[in-house]
Amino acid sequence: MASGDSPTTLGTKSIARLLLQYSVPAVIASTVTSLYNIVDSIFIGRGVGAMAITGLAITFPMMNLVIAFATLIAVGGSTISSIFLGQKDLPKATNVLHNVILLSLIHSVVFGGLSLLFLDDILTMFGATAETLPYAHDFMFVVLLGTPIAYVFISLNNVMRATGYPTKAMISALLSVVVNVALAPIFIFVFDWGIRGAAWATVCGQTSAFIWVIAHFWSKKSFVHFSRSARWFVPSLAKKIYAIGLSPFLINVCACVVVVFINKSLLDYGGADGNMAVGAFGIINRVTMFFLMIVMGVTQGMQPILGYNYGAGQWSRVKKTLRLGIWVGTVITVAGFIITEAFPDTVTRMFNDDPTLIRLSREGFRIVLLCYPFIGAAIVIQNFFQSIGKPQLSIFLSVTRQMVFLLPLLFWFPTMWGLDGVWASMAASDFISFLLTVATLIIVIRRMNHAHTTPTPPQS
Repeated sequence: MASGDSPTTLGTKSIARLLLQYSVPAVIASTVTSLYNIVDSIFIGRGVGAMAITGLAITFPMMNLVIAFATLIAVGGSTISSIFLGQKDLPKATNVLHNVILLSLIHSVVFGGLSLLFLDDILTMFGATAETLPYAHDFMFVVLLGTPIAYVFISLNNVMRATGYPTKAMISALLSVVVNVALAPIFIFVFDWGIRGAAWATVCGQTSAFIWVIAHFWSKKSFVHFSRSARWFVPSLAKKIYAIGLSPFLINVCACVVVVFINKSLLDYGGADGNMAVGAFGIINRVTMFFLMIVMGVTQGMQPILGYNYGAGQWSRVKKTLRLGIWVGTVITVAGFIITEAFPDTVTRMFNDDPTLIRLSREGFRIVLLCYPFIGAAIVIQNFFQSIGKPQLSIFLSVTRQMVFLLPLLFWFPTMWGLDGVWASMAASDFISFLLTVATLIIVIRRMNHAHTTPTPPQS
């Protein structure tokens, strides 16, 4: 869909074409963002050192919390916007836009302010040691200063995509990354700001994208835009935003908790190489997230299609979108599995040449990614539940994977296999979670097939 087209075409155009039109911009944005994360880590590894990579890995749990409070509003707001547009209710979609901004600002000030007050204590709790705390502190201090800008940008960008402007949403993400990548080497190598320079580059990139999305919604040419008649706070809308956004929020909170335990297990069972094992996990996490972000780009493209057609009662189009998304998501993670299993050393050397880091990363890649091909389908299915307004199922599946499956295995497997057991617990939990996700989908589809007995006209 071209920018400016009515989003009502979500209910009439070919599903394959819509998924291509909506997913490609989101995938490009997600891919570039993931590449930035990798390139940024490479700059840090090459410009600051191997221990800085570990310091960056220590910030992962806190970054998950930062993202958690942002996506709580972003995903809920974008999903509700697309559902309201499917119901032809433009005033409510406009109210969502204003409520999203207010809630994002509240979250950023409360979370960012409290985190800055207790930053060192939080990072130490997350696994920072005397060697890694300075790096982790310098990075997170700057990132937290920029949370108001980041939260509004992330939320509005999701709403922009959901209201019919996937290409403009892609451009805003690209703008953030391009500015970031351009400034990071200058701040790190030229200004000699170290890991803090990478963080400042991130904030500058987000600021440029923030200006872009604000300009979009300021223009009356946009299908949904700022309006003086809109209400900035509607309790019923806020409740719906939180209800739907709760799923990705809990996913990220659980991820925070799990990564803390993973870091501590790596420090305990890695022995003298504990800090390097955490650094290896940081590399593995960056690389695997590259492919998962591509899958997330596909689900972002699916979300407005699913939300609109579900709101319009076109169940057959909803199912067709889901089937196509599962196929695409699986292909992506299979490709990631093949690349990382075949060339683990080559991948690690991009970040740093430390032989211990290379060895530990190789061992981790080979075990952690054993069940990686199944993750793509699981992510698509969980986002499907979220996109049709059934966040409780997505929450259930995400929480069970991380808290019910992974945490117990993380305590059990290392007692038998040491460091390899830490890696194996991640692979095993992925496979068990995949089986549960598929079983849940089968049950839900059967029930909803009975609920949607009215035939719909065949689509192209």
